Amino acid sequence: MDVLEAIKTRRAYRSLEPVNITKKMINDLAECARLAPSCFNNQPWKYIFVYDKKVLKNLYLALSEGNKWVHNASLIIVILGKKEDDCVINDRIYYIFDIGMATANIILRATELDLVAHPIAGYSPRKTREILGIPDYLDVIALLIVGKKSDKIFDILTDKQKESEIIRPKRKEIDEFVYINRYV
Repeated sequence: MDVLEAIKTRRAYRSLEPVNITKKMINDLAECARLAPSCFNNQPWKYIFVYDKKVLKNLYLALSEGNKWVHNASLIIVILGKKEDDCVINDRIYYIFDIGMATANIILRATELDLVAHPIAGYSPRKTREILGIPDYLDVIALLIVGKKSDKIFDILTDKQKESEIIRPKRKEIDEFVYINRYV
């Protein structure tokens, strides 16, 4: 699979089946993050790869009500960072951008491995910190839910979620977000 195919194939499915998570797979995904560009090569990203079933079960307590589907995931990657680990040039703060690029590398590599890597914001950073022992000076930016796409659509999903499992949610047209030479 080439990069363009991975970009086109990538989807944030919620109906997930278990997949065997190995250290080799974790290292593969981590290596893809490691190779991402960053301001002055600061590499501000930190990730916690959670796949131990007991730890996963505890981490479910940090999820919002609408994310019960995550219980079928085999891996949750907790995305962390702090402003001071990357460039701050006047009012430009780069760490979120750079961590996003590294995380996109993970998502595309997971897609290439025939996995779903679904980023979510529906969780409690405070509870995530408590459960995983994350210090207060690190921002819990997002969770990346990893599993294998199921052929079956799970009943636990809302009607809207079920629909998005079948039909890719509508994307904006290019002329809605691209401007040429000026913002007009």
